[in-house]
Amino acid sequence: MDMTEGKPLGLLAVFALPLLIGNLFQQAYNLADSMIVGQLLGANALAAVGATGSISFLFFSVFNGISGGCGVVTAQLFGARRDELVYRAIANSAYIMLGFALLTGSVAFAMVPTVLTWMGTPAEILPDAITYMRMTSASVPLIAIYNYASSMQRALGDSRTPLYFLVVSCVLNVGLDLLFVGVFRMGVFGAAFATMLSQLLAGAGSLLWAFRTNPYFRLNKQSLAFDRSIAKRAVRLGLPLALQWSLIAVSTTALQSTVNTFGAAAMAAYTAVNRLEQLVQQPFGSMSMALSTYAGQNMGAGKTNRIRLGFRDSLLAMIAVAVFMTLLMQIFGENLVGLFVREKDVIALGGRALKITSLFYIFLGIIYVSRGVLNGVGDAVFSFINGIVEILGRVGLPLLLLSVTAAGVWSIWITAGVTWLLAGISCIIRYVSWRKKTEITTPGEAS
Repeated sequence: MDMTEGKPLGLLAVFALPLLIGNLFQQAYNLADSMIVGQLLGANALAAVGATGSISFLFFSVFNGISGGCGVVTAQLFGARRDELVYRAIANSAYIMLGFALLTGSVAFAMVPTVLTWMGTPAEILPDAITYMRMTSASVPLIAIYNYASSMQRALGDSRTPLYFLVVSCVLNVGLDLLFVGVFRMGVFGAAFATMLSQLLAGAGSLLWAFRTNPYFRLNKQSLAFDRSIAKRAVRLGLPLALQWSLIAVSTTALQSTVNTFGAAAMAAYTAVNRLEQLVQQPFGSMSMALSTYAGQNMGAGKTNRIRLGFRDSLLAMIAVAVFMTLLMQIFGENLVGLFVREKDVIALGGRALKITSLFYIFLGIIYVSRGVLNGVGDAVFSFINGIVEILGRVGLPLLLLSVTAAGVWSIWITAGVTWLLAGISCIIRYVSWRKKTEITTPGEAS
């Protein structure tokens, strides 16, 4: 899809819809694990799976950031119609992403017990948490295969192909979860193993299909050669993104450590709420990915005014989504938490938590829209600013709330909401700064 012509919101909606469906199925991996583990193995097993979430995010941050940098470079070259360089970007992105995936997966596998112990993971769930996290770490290269294929295809305007393979693998994941956990009684190891096999199918299928059907993946010997300039550019854009995600991951890890001090019930509620809010964030995340491609292509084509129009239209759309999601959580929060666990105290805790965090969903929409545009235009400084704000919010606020208020366990979810508020404000400030610069440099550009 060429996103440098046509109405911005229409293009973004068409491009984002397959991404949204794909992201929802991607979340089905975690939801299937959580719901099956919680219902069949109990709240402690669910807490063990949940305790690994922030750690996984931390170790995957470097790889995810580099992946984003590679996608931005490819999208900008595609928008500039520099086809020969697009071929080289696709080949060199594979080298870069696989290298970082092997590095992060190996480090994560080795450090799992140390980090989980440092976080204060309760002794009764520590063995299951280590098992689940080590299986997740071993699957990083498999995740890299799918992320590589999908990020390159999105950069070229194809958001549908990766979806088809993801849907099949998610259906397989649910079936394998039920088989390994419910029938073979393999515990959390079985849930993680089911996810690993499903990710392998999605990655291998998507990549093989891309090589077979997409002309940009038909690389010749010259395209396969290592290109220092493209690799340097991808890493230069990717490292700030990696830093942003790493800082966010550190902040969520610190918050998870606070959650752990309140015991297994709070951890189970926190896990259930996180799983639900991962679903809530999928429309925002899908629009953000669409905006990155849209902004990258239009930046390459020199059409910055179209980027501004895309930001405006998508922000209004995401605010409407946020209002709907807020009403949903306010009314049906406890019912939704009850899908994960049977324990009434956990359900009540999670339901009230959703009433707190859902009041801040509008700021999530602002964050994702701004992040999509600024990442797409290659604003490296923004990534660092955004990560710092997340650190200050998730690390500093719990300490403040626990020391000077009687918020207790509710400080966990108050912290999450206020952090979104602060990050949203910083995103808008940075976007306005970028917009003013482009208005000065391209005053006569047509829309």
